[in-house]
Amino acid sequence: MFVEGRPEPILALIAFVVAAALAWLLVPAAEGIARRIGAIDHPNERSLHTLPTPKLSGLAILLAVVVAGALFLPWVALTHALLAGAIVIALVGVADDLWDLPAAAKLLGQAAAAAIPVFNGVQVASFSVPFLGRLDLASVDLLSPPLVGNVQLGHVLTIVGIVAVINMINLIDGVDGLAAGVCVISATALAVVALSLSRTSAGVLAALTAGGALGFLRHGFPPASSFMGDTGSNLLGYLLGAIAVQGALKANAVVALFFPLVILAVPILDTGFVVAKRIKYRRPIHRADRWHFHHRMANVGFSQRRTLAYLYGWTLVMAGLALALRFVPYSDDQGNFDSFWIAVMVGCLLVTVVASFYLVVTLEIVKLRRTRSRELTVARGARPVTAEVDEEVARELETGSFAAIDPPPEEGPAGEP
Repeated sequence: MFVEGRPEPILALIAFVVAAALAWLLVPAAEGIARRIGAIDHPNERSLHTLPTPKLSGLAILLAVVVAGALFLPWVALTHALLAGAIVIALVGVADDLWDLPAAAKLLGQAAAAAIPVFNGVQVASFSVPFLGRLDLASVDLLSPPLVGNVQLGHVLTIVGIVAVINMINLIDGVDGLAAGVCVISATALAVVALSLSRTSAGVLAALTAGGALGFLRHGFPPASSFMGDTGSNLLGYLLGAIAVQGALKANAVVALFFPLVILAVPILDTGFVVAKRIKYRRPIHRADRWHFHHRMANVGFSQRRTLAYLYGWTLVMAGLALALRFVPYSDDQGNFDSFWIAVMVGCLLVTVVASFYLVVTLEIVKLRRTRSRELTVARGARPVTAEVDEEVARELETGSFAAIDPPPEEGPAGEP
């Protein structure tokens, strides 16, 4: 039951702990169900795991979220809609885990789940844009179906946004613990932002979402005993999308638009990169490949744990920037800026840029170039010419196809730090 009068951070913390404990305890039961009904992820050419693994542990996250939501969120129509949408999106994920749904059917199910909270108040009705002023999306009616009422532009854009976040989380779920860990960090940052904006329900929902993801991560960290599957990745993406709308995008401040974009920058950049590559090579956007950041890190010799360390770190840096935008008093909101705090913000931005440059460039290009140069040197007994190395690296980065990389003798197992 929602506890009136309890300080917001304490309520959010309790919700986090309860959700984490429930998910942690329920994952073994979800593993048993997956084994009984044959929901097993068998390794394939894209997989980074080597053993058949049960993949319905997203059900444990769902139960943790529903129970914690019923206990710590106000029992009103909006909460009912949010939890109902969570159940629907998890069922879509279960169907996909069992029968590998066609892309169109999956997208339709995701949109239907997102529509439940959207038509019950989780909507970006208006927002401010620099130099353009306030844009009112609620004033634009698109159609009036009898069962829903007026469908506004804000409804459609919000559904599209939530579905986009669902698929971004789904797409990064390719390494044991990656999607869950990114969601723990992102949801925690969104909880802090939402609570600071006095959006208690969104803050508590974000906290229990982080808790549910963390409880699963105890079992999903490599070597994982189970996967959350599309059941879990769809659910976490749905919750993050709804939280972003309720906890930040509804705020009047222009900077609030950037909180979710910065916090979710890693899955956004990963998805944008992969989609751009698929469009460039005229491949279906929904068809899986090995162009994700985590695949490329594996291809240049990183272990799963080292890959997680780098991508978790990148997510933490981006979340830190979002929190700096929220809490560093660089302006008094009257157009007056404080030079000291502006310098602090510039420092935060520089750290973010350097970390991003290091991840995107050094790990994917410079390290690969160094590795290829070393391999050719060993193979030929002489250092290769620069143009030859550059040509090989360019081919691999363009096609997403990498030759196997053997570690030098002194490094031990591939990719281990």
